[in-house]
Amino acid sequence: MRLSQGYWQTLKETPSDADVVSQQLMMRAGLMYKTGAGLYTYLPMALRSLKKIERIIREEHDKINAFEISMPVVTPAELWQESGRWDGMGGQMLKSKDRAERDVCFSPTNEETVTDIFRRTVSSYKQLPVCLYQINTKFRDEIRPRFGLLRAREFTMKDGYSFHLDKASLDKFYDEIFVAYENIFRRMGLDFIAVEADGGAMAGGGAKTHEFQVVADNGEDYVVTVPRTRFAANIEKAVTVRKGITPAIQAPLVKLATPNQKTCEEVCAAHGILITHSLKSVVMNAVIGGKDQFFMVMLLGDDNLNEVKFKNKVNAEHIRPAQQAELDRLGLIKGFMGPGTSAELKIIYDDSIDMNSSYVAGANESDFHFKGFVPARDTIAKHFRADIRLAKEGDYIGEDPIVLKKGIEVGHIFQLGDKYTKSMKVTVLNEKGQSVTPIMGCYGIGVTRVLASAIEQNNDKDGIVWPASIAPYDVYLCFIGKTPETKSLAEELYSELRTAGMEILFDDRQLGPGVMFKDADLIGLPVRVVLGERDYLATGEIEVKVRKTGEVLKVKRQDLTGVLLKKLHELSRWA
Repeated sequence: MRLSQGYWQTLKETPSDADVVSQQLMMRAGLMYKTGAGLYTYLPMALRSLKKIERIIREEHDKINAFEISMPVVTPAELWQESGRWDGMGGQMLKSKDRAERDVCFSPTNEETVTDIFRRTVSSYKQLPVCLYQINTKFRDEIRPRFGLLRAREFTMKDGYSFHLDKASLDKFYDEIFVAYENIFRRMGLDFIAVEADGGAMAGGGAKTHEFQVVADNGEDYVVTVPRTRFAANIEKAVTVRKGITPAIQAPLVKLATPNQKTCEEVCAAHGILITHSLKSVVMNAVIGGKDQFFMVMLLGDDNLNEVKFKNKVNAEHIRPAQQAELDRLGLIKGFMGPGTSAELKIIYDDSIDMNSSYVAGANESDFHFKGFVPARDTIAKHFRADIRLAKEGDYIGEDPIVLKKGIEVGHIFQLGDKYTKSMKVTVLNEKGQSVTPIMGCYGIGVTRVLASAIEQNNDKDGIVWPASIAPYDVYLCFIGKTPETKSLAEELYSELRTAGMEILFDDRQLGPGVMFKDADLIGLPVRVVLGERDYLATGEIEVKVRKTGEVLKVKRQDLTGVLLKKLHELSRWA
């Protein structure tokens, strides 16, 4: 593409509402335009990169005999009602009515649609296993869309679904898709970790599940790793323990005046108490079987609740912190809450709490806490224990300390079991002619999230540093000089490099070198080629600069094509 004729422009200033590096750089570099909250228009260069990401995904899926289809973005309510998710998906599902007053929604995912397609087309074990996938638009009505493409409302996703006669077949394909995903993200030039994960509402109690996390400083997720064993798990999944906590010996239960001391930190600092000798109370509302239930979760004073573990433990459809009106009705005073006697309130103690040690805990009375609270002795209400704390630095898995890394989820694979095939009454005939319910797997890649994640991971103070395999173009070519001969030579180079199969962004705007070099760094293509009039006349050499490493080469014209092809091959060795 010639920049003089291209649809492209940069921004001098970073947009004030751009939250993260990828959003800032994509808007400054003219890759996308914000159309509305969580809604983006992809401009030509971004679209080129997205197509390359999609190509890699398609090629690796072809290798495992997965078949691409395209399902509608708008789907009828009946399918969701069959699975029970019409009401269960909550506010993220954008619903509407068509002109015939039929309920429809903008698909946030497509398990129901693909299951309906399967039951209409497959009837025998002879047609199994089969994997169908699409690369299509999704819409989830996020309450707070932010972080650009990392938390957008409309996005592009690859979602795949496999159907199997038995668990052995599902396990075999799961291993194949796992390898395919590793190949996909390697080919994209991303530094990623495959981690054990929680399947959430989608898995419905399914077995295996893994997330693929791109390591990035601005990652929204934490990954728990153990370097020695190479273990990795999502922080919401990892089971870790604390070590080195000295328990407080049992003492009489007494009231402690704590005026305006509402947090564990405030109470402990004011009274010289170790933070691990205090208990934090968190009250949660959980919708279970369509009914509201309330839980008081007890944690050590410096721990936080792992909401995913809590939701799974109580088998809830939805969870949220209790609201002030609910606390009032339960007789609880925020900042001074502790295990009470209300039959409506169930108590959960985290496993890290020593039930026979003394702690400071809320007294359910304004400006007072209990000192010498022993959970096993002083808890009257119904209670139980569970691992529901959030893992953190300093924890252990076995004898190994954990290391937390920040990551961005770009892929998720999990086994669904018969969650959808059973609810939608899908059967096939087995070898004996008997009707059986097939089981499913589900495999997603956030295509637009990959684009943003690649930039989050690959950038510097000057702009984007594209992985070569997904860069909009291979080479940024410009020339410095005003003579017709220099311009004519630049045109020849542009033609020759394109003929050799390279994708060239030709900056023929004839601007000053400072402006061109600044734009080149902002766009961040793998290689920059500069034809300088003075240098070429003096030495017959052309400058080649590798964006990622800063390596600069002086190359004779006759060697230029070969040098560039070699460099691009080295930079995209997985492609």
